Amino acid sequence: MTDLSPNSLSDAAEFRTVGYVGHADLPDLHADDLRKLTHINIAFGHVQDDAIVTGHLRNMEEIGRLRREHPPVRILLSVGGWSAGGFSEAASTEAGRRRMAESALAAVETYDLDGVDLDWEYPCYGEAGIGASPNDRVNFTLLLQTIREAFDAGGAAESRHYLLTIAAGADRYYIDGTDMAEAQRYLDYVQLMTYDMRGGFQVLTGHHTNLHTPTGDLFRISVEESVNLFAGAGVPKDKIVIGAAFYSRMWKGVPDVDNGLHQMAATSGGYGPEFTELDAAYIDRNGFRRYWDDEAKAPYLYDGGRHDGGTFITYDDEESIAFKCEYVRAERLGGVMFWEYRCDRTGKLLEAVRAGLASETPSSVRR
Repeated sequence: MTDLSPNSLSDAAEFRTVGYVGHADLPDLHADDLRKLTHINIAFGHVQDDAIVTGHLRNMEEIGRLRREHPPVRILLSVGGWSAGGFSEAASTEAGRRRMAESALAAVETYDLDGVDLDWEYPCYGEAGIGASPNDRVNFTLLLQTIREAFDAGGAAESRHYLLTIAAGADRYYIDGTDMAEAQRYLDYVQLMTYDMRGGFQVLTGHHTNLHTPTGDLFRISVEESVNLFAGAGVPKDKIVIGAAFYSRMWKGVPDVDNGLHQMAATSGGYGPEFTELDAAYIDRNGFRRYWDDEAKAPYLYDGGRHDGGTFITYDDEESIAFKCEYVRAERLGGVMFWEYRCDRTGKLLEAVRAGLASETPSSVRR
């Protein structure tokens, strides 16, 4: 594999296209889709006893195939995920940080990876049932520094630059729980999880992965707001990679007012259908109608008219992704990442990312 400077991309693309792929799904990553990616995050390694563990991962032999079919692609191990703990404990001591850094380097060398992506959800917060401490804010930066130093030392012998990235929560809480101005110094790029911005914690319907904040939305977070937060906290814009969702959020018992948008529902916004199913059975099908919020640059579905309220679904589609890509280009951001590959078997969303980042084509064409 060729050497990469900390902020460089493959020769094939100006912007990063980063896909999360579960280790169980690696055999299903087809060559035509693979060639549309610059980076793959294999989900997930875990942290146990201050070390990254990978014994549960399957199909890692697929890495060889992926490299043969698309040599420029960069492959990282993503570590963590919602409710995956061990980070706060490992980061709390110098010995723990060193052990985690050594295990990160060992994973890279064992599986012929290009780096590690840390998905600690979230420093200073224990809502996911994981260990947390106010000291996480400082220790997070120290952990990144320790891993960066281990990667630099380990890669020097082969003239390689190992990538270190993070997946970051999109809203103010993540800024408050970290020191991003310092943390970004050790990172190649920062992936904003600009999805689930509305959902399981709210009964008020709305967009979960919208580009802009529309008038009348009580929850002001959006891709644009998140980018501004992280840029204001000291992250260079060319290191900011925004997120797209290949799945939906869904509320039931939604009043038939304004097509269900910004209404109090009978349920919170749990996970809805993946895009494969949305495309086959929901979008302008089976009583559901697709609506477009031109302020938010986001689609939604609603099947109103029932006495007990309808079902409201928020999601990304080709049109909203095209606008996200246009925003990346205009703001000179680092690219687009998505969660996750298996959720779209149609290939439409990944193609929308590829096309949107590759050209200056306007995003005004409706799907």
